[in-house]
Amino acid sequence: MPLSTYQVRASIAVSDIDRAVAFYEGKLGLRALQSGPSAHVADGSRTYGSGGGPALNVYQSVTAGKSPATLATWYVDDIDEIVDELTSTGVEFARYDQLEHDAKGITARAGGGRIAWFQDPDGNTFAIEADV
Repeated sequence: MPLSTYQVRASIAVSDIDRAVAFYEGKLGLRALQSGPSAHVADGSRTYGSGGGPALNVYQSVTAGKSPATLATWYVDDIDEIVDELTSTGVEFARYDQLEHDAKGITARAGGGRIAWFQDPDGNTFAIEADV
């Protein structure tokens, strides 16, 4: 069977599940659908919902924050509104020297649209993106 018939979710390694819960739930406003074990940590993982279904699996691991790449992107209708809301909860948006950003940290996306990046406490990178 092709994988295209199955749901996929991003898996994000974090160094401290309690600190991650404070960020993902407290700052991003994600809702945990379930919690469970992660390797040797009995309550070391959370599955978060977004967009109507499971979207992120956050788990405690020694590999936390090792990837410099963007791990997941939320596609939104009003990027200014979402960036403002996240900023009000304490989320800081990244700025990259090679790109021009507006005052909120939003930059034009190649091919049109706009994008802004932020990181969780372990340095895992995420993006908010809009087509307009």
